[in-house]
Amino acid sequence: MLYQLYETQRSLMEPFSDLALAAAKLYSNPLSLAGQSPFAQRLSASYDLMHRLGKDYEKPEFGLRTIEVDGVDVAIHERVELSKPFCELRRFKRFTDDTATLEKIKGQPVVLIVAPLSGHYSTLLRDTVKTMLKDHKVYITDWKNARLVPLADGEFHLDDYVNYVQEFIRHVQGKYGNCHVMSVCQPTVPVLAAVSLMASRGETTPLTMTMMGGPIDARKSPTAVNNLAMNKSHSWFENNVIYRVPSSFPGAGRRVYPGFLQHTGFVAMNPDHHAKSHYDYFKDLIKGDDTSAEAHRKFYDEYNAVLDMDADYYLETIRVVFQDFALVNGTWDVRSEKGKIERVKPADITTTALLSVEGELDDISGSGQTRAVHDICSGVPKSLQKHYEAVGAGHYGIFSGRRWREMVYPQVKAFIKSHDTHESVPAPVKAAAAPAVSSAPKVATAPAKTARAATKKVASKRVSTTK
Repeated sequence: MLYQLYETQRSLMEPFSDLALAAAKLYSNPLSLAGQSPFAQRLSASYDLMHRLGKDYEKPEFGLRTIEVDGVDVAIHERVELSKPFCELRRFKRFTDDTATLEKIKGQPVVLIVAPLSGHYSTLLRDTVKTMLKDHKVYITDWKNARLVPLADGEFHLDDYVNYVQEFIRHVQGKYGNCHVMSVCQPTVPVLAAVSLMASRGETTPLTMTMMGGPIDARKSPTAVNNLAMNKSHSWFENNVIYRVPSSFPGAGRRVYPGFLQHTGFVAMNPDHHAKSHYDYFKDLIKGDDTSAEAHRKFYDEYNAVLDMDADYYLETIRVVFQDFALVNGTWDVRSEKGKIERVKPADITTTALLSVEGELDDISGSGQTRAVHDICSGVPKSLQKHYEAVGAGHYGIFSGRRWREMVYPQVKAFIKSHDTHESVPAPVKAAAAPAVSSAPKVATAPAKTARAATKKVASKRVSTTK
């Protein structure tokens, strides 16, 4: 019922929000009579703020068209490589007709970024992707809004998340031989499970795993988010935050944890901060500070855009990560796509280098929660492990903004580069060029070898394209 009431309220507010936007434009137009009134700027700012507080925020675009590499503009083409019912694997392919730049970027490391499925869209990592593209070939998981997924596509469980990650890793490995994996916040747990299961089966595991601000062990330095998940029973969450999608959406009838509840929780953590931010935006509009006003719009266009999560996935995450601590206790069993039950054993990972990143002021994943990954990955040699704490950085600061670009990214870039022990251009994998990264030998089928050789031949003729 709550979801239906929310949608009814949103529908009723939509025309008033549109009228507020029209009024804001009218009073900001100096050529109109309204725009020449003494209080025009103040009235325009008021209506603009009303519009933004009442509007519906849809999924933003990544909007990455070009990046600069050593002073050369490189074009970016975003495309979907794989499409699953609840997620798309997106690739950001780079193009340039500058021969020197092409030669530089075509052999750079391949990174799969696993974005969080915790209420916001994957575009929250736009700055992460943009920065990584300067020195890497980048893929990212783009999770779908559960209210848009028809019931016919089935349920989505935490086990499915783990299986998705494994499929995406294998897809990228099939194109380049191997890859690096970066997980931000929530996916640190399922990514570690995915790589652990691959290692236990003897599959080739990624060259590196970068774990950033995630609840590997939520018992350490628990935050307000952790306390809520740990202090409420599983049945409390099922009875109080799970609702069915209204009939106006493709996923009508699906049980979900609504995005608007998650957004309310985010805002409730720092209400004074958000109130001050909106008031500052109002003052910037009055002063005519377009730069600051636009920065506010960009942030809240992203922050206010939220998605619904499938109820099974949400409830299982609460239980596994924040109540049973199944990963660190060694009691987590995952059902594979073939229906086989497998125990998650992080100690089976032996050849994947491991970097953990934490923010000193992180109020989502407390100090030590991500670093705990080193304790349970006991099979990884100490020489392949590293931890970095970003001084002065909060949760978002470790993957977005100035501290990410100036402090965290150089550490991530150097770590990936130091362990990128294979030729990353599409070509047959040569044993001599790549030290073993798994206890199992790498096997390339004849069609795969032929495809890679053909790709390399075409790339040498067309200097305008690179992977």
